[in-house]
Amino acid sequence: MPSASHDFAAIVRLPFGPMGIVCDDEVVSELVFLPPDVAERAPRRALAERTALALARWIDDPGAPHGLPLAPRGTDFQRRVWTAIDAIPPGHTRRYGELAQALGSAARAVGGACGANPFPLFTPCHRVVARHGPGGFAGDTAGHRIRVKQWLLAHEQAH
Repeated sequence: MPSASHDFAAIVRLPFGPMGIVCDDEVVSELVFLPPDVAERAPRRALAERTALALARWIDDPGAPHGLPLAPRGTDFQRRVWTAIDAIPPGHTRRYGELAQALGSAARAVGGACGANPFPLFTPCHRVVARHGPGGFAGDTAGHRIRVKQWLLAHEQAH
């Protein structure tokens, strides 16, 4: 759930629900899954408009490069996890445990890094699943965000 501190430069409606874009004039800081009832907000910055277009392009082609300046964040470990996730092709998944083993870590730590991902879709943490089901997503283990994860996985399978 977004905090009141988010100052969205735009809120775009995607097929799975609204997404907030946090950016300034130079870098995108965060993309946030929002509850289904949140209204769209027209882009207030040129970079927010470019980001909205890149998100729409992603829906059409989940493998399309976004070409956006993303603000670097995260710990060294989180960035290693996100880099490993970037290598998972659209329509494919990896288990938390598989990534953990490849990184010399634990599945729970990989899940924590996925939950901290500031750029969902562009760093496709939805492609990381549990051994017996989808697992968590964007900090949730049930509800709207899990339905979003299921939609994203099905959407990529169809492409």
